[in-house]
Amino acid sequence: MDTPTPSPSEPQADLVSELLRNVDRTVHAQIGQMFKGLSPVQAALVYLDWAAHLTLSPGKQMDVMWKMLQDMMQVCPDLATHALPFQAAHHDGTTGPISCHPGDKRFQAPAWSQWPFNLYAQNFLVLERAWERATHDVPGMSHKTEDVASFAARNWLDIMAPSNIPWMNPEVLNATMQEGGLNWVRGAMNFADDYQRLIRGLPEAGVDRFKVGENVAITPGKVVFQNDLIELIQYTPTTEKVHAEPILIVPAWIMKYYILDLSPQKSLVKYLVDQGHTVFMISWKNPTSHERDKGMEDYRRDGVMAAIDTVSEIVPKRKIHAVGYCLGGTILMIAAATMGRDGDDRLASMSLFAAQGDFTEAGELLLFINESEVNLIEAMMWEQGYLKGAQMAGTFQLLNSNDLIWSRILKEYMLGQRYQPNDLMAWNADTTRMPYRMHSEYLHRLFLHNDLATGRYEVNGHPIWFTDIQVPCFAVGTKTDHVAPWKSVFKLHLLPVDLTFVLTNGGHNAGIVSEPGHPHRSYQIRYRPAGGKYLSPEAWLEQAPAHEGSWWPAWQQWLADHSSGRVSPPKTGKPGNKMILSDAPGSYVREH
Repeated sequence: MDTPTPSPSEPQADLVSELLRNVDRTVHAQIGQMFKGLSPVQAALVYLDWAAHLTLSPGKQMDVMWKMLQDMMQVCPDLATHALPFQAAHHDGTTGPISCHPGDKRFQAPAWSQWPFNLYAQNFLVLERAWERATHDVPGMSHKTEDVASFAARNWLDIMAPSNIPWMNPEVLNATMQEGGLNWVRGAMNFADDYQRLIRGLPEAGVDRFKVGENVAITPGKVVFQNDLIELIQYTPTTEKVHAEPILIVPAWIMKYYILDLSPQKSLVKYLVDQGHTVFMISWKNPTSHERDKGMEDYRRDGVMAAIDTVSEIVPKRKIHAVGYCLGGTILMIAAATMGRDGDDRLASMSLFAAQGDFTEAGELLLFINESEVNLIEAMMWEQGYLKGAQMAGTFQLLNSNDLIWSRILKEYMLGQRYQPNDLMAWNADTTRMPYRMHSEYLHRLFLHNDLATGRYEVNGHPIWFTDIQVPCFAVGTKTDHVAPWKSVFKLHLLPVDLTFVLTNGGHNAGIVSEPGHPHRSYQIRYRPAGGKYLSPEAWLEQAPAHEGSWWPAWQQWLADHSSGRVSPPKTGKPGNKMILSDAPGSYVREH
């Protein structure tokens, strides 16, 4: 009788499984690199879902074609009028050109209203509207598939827009004739310069005019604490007396902190200091592969809580005004809920800028967040130990491709106009990395499973919930935010606290960097007491008073109203000044 072959031991089986899993990770990482983190499998599934449901809906097909025919009948008389000499345009209310979407500036130049360029533009807009209808309200198709299909169709159409085709763009043709083609010579030089910068890993042209510690991030201060995740900066007071409660700002680690300390006239930090506040700022370390195992708990404990502990030592017996921006606001909410659960009452208030706690309506970023996409991103991070800043920047560019990709190609390569970045653009080019474990937990626990908003997020083995937050809140949303849509930020009204909510014009960055005196700024603001009635976002828009100018003074006054008077400025650093390490802005912000 044959002796049965012994089965491998459990440790051996686990080792083999892990080795084979690493084979998959390596393959998936290569696929992720090839497709810039976008899943070809997910794209194919979305296409098949959309195509199958549209194919089985002949009524929807006829509706799309009928409305496209109506659009053509609307624009044809106007096009014919422009095509014939000595004919004046006449619109009877049923005819006339189709308008672009609000904010679409591609066809705003007067030359686009002349023949034959108006034909190109109107044909494109008719086609754009047809595809918008074809990817919406298809019977049986899920809303998620609808959103992804519509986004994909819009981006493919943007590539083929007549504004991107030189011989169809009157601005390019006029520049070429007037300059004898020199615009193309300059454009070729711009392209060559950009290409060699990309290959060599150099920053974009013009951003080197802005240097950290020289003309940005220059508000005076000292690094008073450092660990392997943060440096904590305490800024030097400029007033004889200061508000008793200090401010601690928690920026997102997806960005460098000095977006809030740009050139002096745009610096929120300088503005607060000049208004008599003691300001502390977290500067996150730019992680490398050595920090690959840093997780969300590390960022809470060694980031936010370490900073709160240090501020409490420097300014004892005073509560803290905590401020969180973007992802920094999310980790601040986690920290505040944990503190409330554990009876830690060191916070005086919480201010949140473009920060989300509920990720069910997190905007177009959700188009890139599904199990298939996350698997590729995790594989790339597993191989590298982190997610590169350039890989994240590409995703954000796709969300607003007209402004961030195609308009720049038109101006820099076709018109030969070298764009000159300002301090905010230079900051945007100064990218950071995201460590493997933290970003994986962030994608799974917050975006995919929405644990924080459903009571499943655990800290130290126990769940936290928003009801544990008991401090007054000030929240800011921005109208054109692609990263944290204002209606998602508005869900902070579900917190059972005193809440002042501001909606300002601008986007995720420009709406926050909104210094007094900045032209064309406006905002709405409304206070809701704890236990007050809930308003829908639409009702809030109708009822919230509108104001011209920056929202900074309203926030500063709110901070002052929640402070306990003025006192002499605290000393810099912990007692004995033993932990003063260097001058602001420190070393972590300079890491590339």
